[in-house]
Amino acid sequence: MAKRTPEEGKEQSVRGFAYQHIIVGILMKKYGNVSLVDLPHSKFDIILALPQPNQAENLIRVQVKTTIQNYAKFEAGGRGGVDRTYKSDSKQYIYTTKDADIVISCQIDDAKDNFLLYFIPTILIEKWAAKTKSFSLIAPLCNNYEMLENCKDQEWVLNKAKEYGLI
Repeated sequence: MAKRTPEEGKEQSVRGFAYQHIIVGILMKKYGNVSLVDLPHSKFDIILALPQPNQAENLIRVQVKTTIQNYAKFEAGGRGGVDRTYKSDSKQYIYTTKDADIVISCQIDDAKDNFLLYFIPTILIEKWAAKTKSFSLIAPLCNNYEMLENCKDQEWVLNKAKEYGLI
């Protein structure tokens, strides 16, 4: 990976926060009860409270990953910019169902001011045991809100993944 200047690292950080807010806005418009998480040691960025008929709300823990690359990244704990090098053991890990319920990978095309949302349940990330997946391979998850709404239902997710040819 090419070394970034402090300015580039800062710009990337600002872009990440901006897209988190945009995604919160998109989810809020669709579902209503959504919030950024202000917990410094949390492994997720957003909490989505889906209403359930005759039940308590279904709380979904969402991790947002933004990229200009052609793949979704499921690895966390790496640092960018000035903090890129750790003095201690690596803190990198792949998201699991213990960390979040779903990863929303936001593919950005700054030239067109356009982005696509890929809803990737951590159930699938665990099944794949991979750090990344090409967007072309997970195309059925693009803007697939049904996957978001059912991301905690293992049987449903795995059946849909088989139907889509993802596993």
